Amino acid sequence: MVDQGHSDPKKQPKPSEGGYLKYSQLGIQLLLTIGLAAWGGFALDKRLGLKFPAFLLTFVFIAFGGSIYFLLRALNKNSEE
Repeated sequence: MVDQGHSDPKKQPKPSEGGYLKYSQLGIQLLLTIGLAAWGGFALDKRLGLKFPAFLLTFVFIAFGGSIYFLLRALNKNSEE
């Protein structure tokens, strides 16, 4: 018989179900980290009575930089596997 490209369904690799969850988790983690940093910076600025949002900007930039660093580390780790 001619093989039509169909093989045993038990031997076919399943699509990676964890891939979407892994990337969703990274995105949610990024948003939560930046959101919590913004909230904390805003609360500290308000508590200290600052007119310029110094802590808000500082915390957001630090959180964004850290989140991008961990995001790139996670993506490089996934590409090596």
